[in-house]
Amino acid sequence: MVAVLSNHGSGGLAPQRPQLTLGSKIRMINWGLVLLVCVITGVGVALLYSAAGGNWKPWAQPQLVRAVPGVVLMLTIAVIDVRYLMKSAYVIFVLVLILLIAVELMGRIGMGAQRWIDLGFFQLQPSELMKPALTLALARYFHGVSLDQIGRPLLLIPPLMLVFTPVVFVLMQPNLGTSLLLIMGSGAVFFAAGVRIWKFLLVIGGGLSAIPIAWEFLHDYQKQRVYTFLEPETDPLGAGYNILQSKIALGSGGLFGKGFMAGSQSQLMFLPEKHTDFIFVVLAEEFGMVGALTLLALYLLLLIYGVVIALSCRSQFARLVAVGMTAQFFLYVMVNVSMVMGLIPVVGIPLPLVSYGGSAMMTLMIGVGLLLSMSVHREIRIPKSGVTDM
Repeated sequence: MVAVLSNHGSGGLAPQRPQLTLGSKIRMINWGLVLLVCVITGVGVALLYSAAGGNWKPWAQPQLVRAVPGVVLMLTIAVIDVRYLMKSAYVIFVLVLILLIAVELMGRIGMGAQRWIDLGFFQLQPSELMKPALTLALARYFHGVSLDQIGRPLLLIPPLMLVFTPVVFVLMQPNLGTSLLLIMGSGAVFFAAGVRIWKFLLVIGGGLSAIPIAWEFLHDYQKQRVYTFLEPETDPLGAGYNILQSKIALGSGGLFGKGFMAGSQSQLMFLPEKHTDFIFVVLAEEFGMVGALTLLALYLLLLIYGVVIALSCRSQFARLVAVGMTAQFFLYVMVNVSMVMGLIPVVGIPLPLVSYGGSAMMTLMIGVGLLLSMSVHREIRIPKSGVTDM
C-alpha cells in the first residue's frame, strides 16, 4: 500500500495538460459519492428533527439550510484544477493559521473554550478548517520530495513544523480532541508519503513517555474526563452522567430500536448533547443495532470511495490529499462512535455530516469536494518541480 501511494515514477514526465471544460468536469464528478454524502446528511437532519421532539427548530432546519450551500461549495471545489489547489496550498494554510491566531485575540468563548470567531451570520471555528488546509500543505510538501529524500530526518522538520504550529494554537483554545485529530490525520499523510514505520514508533514512544509531564498541563475538566472514562459510576449524577446515559440508550435500542421519535432517553431529555456529540446514540436507540450498523456501512462506503480515488490518482499531490481527507473522515467516525460507547474519553468530536454544527459541516463538505476534485483530475500528472502552466 505504501509503495503504491509513494510512487513517484511520474515525477520525471512532462506534465499533461488535458483540456477539461467545465461541462466535462461536471460529467466526470463522482456522483455516487455526492449522493452518498447527501444521504448521510439527510440521516443527520432526520435525527436532529427527532431529537427536537418532532420539530424542525432549533436544529434540523438550520442544518438543512447549511447543507444546501455546503453541497454547492463541495461541487465548486470538485471542478477546481488540482494544479491550482497545489499552487494555493501554502497560501490556504497560512490564511487558516492567521484565523487560528485571531481566535486568541478576538475569539468567542463558549462552554469554557475560546474556539469561534463571530461573523455575525455564522460562528466560524478555524480549527476545523485547519484539517483540510494542513492536508493540502503536507501534500504539497511531500509531492516535491523523492522517496530517498524522505529517509533523511532533516527533511521531515518542515512538515513537522507545519503540523505542530497549528496544533499549539488549537491546544491553547483549549481543544485537545481536534489537536489529536490534526496529528493523527497528518500521520496518515506522512505514512502514505513513505515515512518509515520505525520513525512513527519513535514518535509514539516519545509521546507515551511524555504523558506524565503532559498530564500536569491538562485543564481540570480534561483530567475529569479521563477519571470519568476510567470510573463513570463514581459520579453517576455528575461527571459520569453523560456516558452512563449514553450506554443506557445504546442498550435499550436492542436489535431494531424503539422507533422514530420513540427513544425514551432522548425524548425525555435524559441524554445530554444529543444533537451534537451523542447523536449516534439517538440513532441507536430509535433504530437499534441494525440502524447503527447501516449508518456505519454508509461511512465505510465513503471511506472506500476515498481509498479508490487515492489509488487512481496519477500525481503524488492528489494521492496524498485523497489519503489525508479519507483519514480525517475515518478519525471523525472512529473517535465519535468510540466516545459514545465509552471506549475512549469524551473529547467533543462530532459525527461527520450528522451532528449539528456549521463549521464541521463546512469542513466535511470541503473535504469531500477535495476528494471529488482529485477524482475529476486523477489523470493529470504534476512534476516534482511544481506547476508551471495551467
